[in-house]
Amino acid sequence: MPETVEPLTLPHVDEQTAPKEAEEPGYLVICWDDPVNLMEYVTHVFQKVFGWPKKKAEYHMLQVHNDGKSLLVREGFEKAEHYVHQLQGYGLLATMEPDK
Repeated sequence: MPETVEPLTLPHVDEQTAPKEAEEPGYLVICWDDPVNLMEYVTHVFQKVFGWPKKKAEYHMLQVHNDGKSLLVREGFEKAEHYVHQLQGYGLLATMEPDK
């Protein structure tokens, strides 16, 4: 007698499950104005840290200069913390806070 073969069943994958990153709260990376760093230097640092084109880096630099601060990015905790440490390493005043 021939053997019967059970069809292969794959585990159920819920397509609507959000990736882990979407479940984590976001953190805002903010750069604050200071009386020390030149505008050209701040622009250079933004380009270096974030890989931004000069025009975008200048936009955020001017926001820091004119408004006292600029919201640079929203990221997960570890990446936001990494950016803050990089910016601080270049001598900029940078902080992170939870996105509400």
